[in-house]
Amino acid sequence: MSRLTLNLNDGNKIPWLGFGTGTALLRKEVKDEVLEAIAHGITHLDGAQIYGNEESIGDAVVESGVPRSSLFITTKLWEVPAGKTVRDTLVESLRKLKVDYVDLFLIHTARQHPDLKSVWKQLEDLKKEGLAKSIGVSNFRIKDLEAILPDAEILPSVNQIEYHPYVIKATKLLLEFLKKHDIMPTSYGGITPLNRFKGGPVDPVLDKIAKRLGETRGRPVTPGQVLQVWLRQQGIPAITTTSKAERLLEYLDVETIPDLTPEEIKEIEEEGSKVHHQVFAQWLSEDN
Repeated sequence: MSRLTLNLNDGNKIPWLGFGTGTALLRKEVKDEVLEAIAHGITHLDGAQIYGNEESIGDAVVESGVPRSSLFITTKLWEVPAGKTVRDTLVESLRKLKVDYVDLFLIHTARQHPDLKSVWKQLEDLKKEGLAKSIGVSNFRIKDLEAILPDAEILPSVNQIEYHPYVIKATKLLLEFLKKHDIMPTSYGGITPLNRFKGGPVDPVLDKIAKRLGETRGRPVTPGQVLQVWLRQQGIPAITTTSKAERLLEYLDVETIPDLTPEEIKEIEEEGSKVHHQVFAQWLSEDN
């Protein structure tokens, strides 16, 4: 069971490990996958309006029998249809998810919303109303955040971005900005170096660290787990997905793996900085 939680800037907590329903599960029926995740103790479910599967997440939530208070459910705002409000879209998402509130409601990208100030004000109202316990953003650049922060009554709790060693240089200034404003980065695509760019410069480092950690604890450690420990040590929640039960167990096992040494962290980041591979939301590399 996933037990590690991190503190958000509004006093709420977010489970470190999240089960995502995008990428490979995009616009697919995900009830069985979500049920499997919940059955293994993953309580953080990360969805989005554009993923097209909120209803099947809701079906899994109901069928699981797990109390609503024990789950952490995220969804994300996409476009606001003509004649509708942000609240209208969230109410529709709640209907599909079969819950009365979400734990985290994010603006999925800034690109759909020319008037970010107005949209952010509507998210603040939703938090005050209790329809969203926490609010935040996703795929935001520094200049997108600067568009809302001066007039914000409530700071975004998170900025969910693609984050792994191959975007370290591209996201350095953004992460510094988030830290300055007490906004938590959360990571999707965290094992991208292994599942999309095998043979890259971080591979030998991850293999070496996995061997050392496995010997230390007396059980095998995979290179993918090393990347997740790297995220965990930075206090960055990891959103990941799979349709395989054994992979879920591997993800959950990360919470029991010892920390990396400072030298190992430095080596991962130095090797990762030698190349740039951004798979999603490539505009995040602009001006950051």
